[in-house]
Amino acid sequence: MWKTSTAAATLAALTGCAALNNLSSEVSTYSQWPAERKPATYVFERLPSQQANPEQQRTLEDAAARAMETAGFTLSTDSQRADVSVQLGARVNVADRSPYDDPFWWRGGLYRSYAHRPFRGGGFGLGFGLGFGNAYSSPGYEREVALLIRDKKSGTPLYEARASNDGGSPSINSLLGAMYEAALKDFPASGTNPRRVTTQINP
Repeated sequence: MWKTSTAAATLAALTGCAALNNLSSEVSTYSQWPAERKPATYVFERLPSQQANPEQQRTLEDAAARAMETAGFTLSTDSQRADVSVQLGARVNVADRSPYDDPFWWRGGLYRSYAHRPFRGGGFGLGFGLGFGNAYSSPGYEREVALLIRDKKSGTPLYEARASNDGGSPSINSLLGAMYEAALKDFPASGTNPRRVTTQINP
């Protein structure tokens, strides 16, 4: 009896730990990926405003690279010969307040637009990083990543994906990999929008 109870307790503890490492995100995808086309090589594309923050953008790219690989893509060593280009964005929005935007969400484009407010806190700025300082005591936060895959030669959008979740912390660094994985979980198919996707948070 004691051994059985101990085994049950151990299993419950392991299950609890696994649950703590899981992240549930709301995902929306829009696909125009040709049925006969196979994932090939890709290169990350940076908007001019993103080029001004290379370290911040590198963090996004490093986090998304594993999800791209899982989807069947290979990072190209020659940007001119890459099959597709990939744009990335990430932001943290204080719930019910104006967000601190990433330039990926442009006004009138594919993503919703919000008024930009000056960043006054730690982290990378522009709504991305470890914290927002003490501007608010205990708000809720909405975290979101976005990804857009284009045909490299024509510039035609082929796949758009977005993953979001919320919580009591503005921290997004440790969640980026799991969020991009959720965004590309069903690639190249689309699906019911929005839908819940659970992925594992990896160190």
